[in-house]
Amino acid sequence: MRLFALRGATTVDENEAEAILSATDELMRELMARNGLDADAMVSCLFTLTRDLDAQFPAVAARRMGLSSVPLMCAQEVPVPGSLPRVIRVMVHYYAAEDHRPSHVYLREARVLRTDLQGAQ
Repeated sequence: MRLFALRGATTVDENEAEAILSATDELMRELMARNGLDADAMVSCLFTLTRDLDAQFPAVAARRMGLSSVPLMCAQEVPVPGSLPRVIRVMVHYYAAEDHRPSHVYLREARVLRTDLQGAQ
């Protein structure tokens, strides 16, 4: 087994709690499905939100999914002028087999953030 780090991001249309929870749930489920992950393999998750999102913590969605034993943290993304608005990002640390190939996940408008990662969309 080896420790891996996985990235993902998505966007929401508005700064509303339900929009943040729904988008985070979708992102985490897709990330976990593509990588065959469950809570037992996960070490930690770090969520960030752009400055324009403050209606809810993305970690709430992860807890509702059953990730109650995984350490979760939320932070604000660096507010770079001209950057994509209303973005939720996540970095997941997890254990997988040595030959595992991480599949990063970028959904909705966040797809433009990492067009260099084949299969991330």
